[in-house]
Amino acid sequence: MPLPKRRHSNARTRKRRSHDALSTPALSECPNCHERKLPHRACSACGYYRGREVVKREEV
Repeated sequence: MPLPKRRHSNARTRKRRSHDALSTPALSECPNCHERKLPHRACSACGYYRGREVVKREEV
């Protein structure tokens, strides 16, 4: 396996890693209960997706 001949500087390493930061997930609003949810997923609060109930939620 080849090995690097010289050590990479801290600046060069940090420039390469500048795009590795995690971004915040895009959230949308549930049209049924107006809670924040991930897009294209059933709402964890009410269990609705695209206007119909897909997950049965028990009332507390």
